[in-house]
Amino acid sequence: MQFIVSNLLPISIAILSGLMLLWSIFGNRIRGIKEVDCTAALQLINHKNALVLDVREDDEYKSGHVLNSTLIPIGKLSQRIGELEKYKDQPIVVICRSGNRSGMACAMLGKQGFTQAYNLAGGVIAWQKANLPLKK
Repeated sequence: MQFIVSNLLPISIAILSGLMLLWSIFGNRIRGIKEVDCTAALQLINHKNALVLDVREDDEYKSGHVLNSTLIPIGKLSQRIGELEKYKDQPIVVICRSGNRSGMACAMLGKQGFTQAYNLAGGVIAWQKANLPLKK
């Protein structure tokens, strides 16, 4: 008991870090967000004619984006969601730099009734690591 009292701060930090790690692993599943890796995303794009929705900012998009992707920055998605109505029952691969913003976008799309929104795990960073092309 003395050990716990004496080391309360480091123990709390360790527990909090563990919880954050678990949330990063299971958080999207808990929120109902479907994640795909680059291979699965390519299959959706090439075989299911999935829309690629890029939710990064304009300057990020211009520095390199997936071919034929549609740019709607995450901050404008709620205002422009009507532009995506025709894709409501079709696969949408949502992408950002690392997968965080695209996860939020998938949650937003899910709440609006989009049944097949997929978050690209790792985002553009993972896409580049897989040696997949970006258009500039």
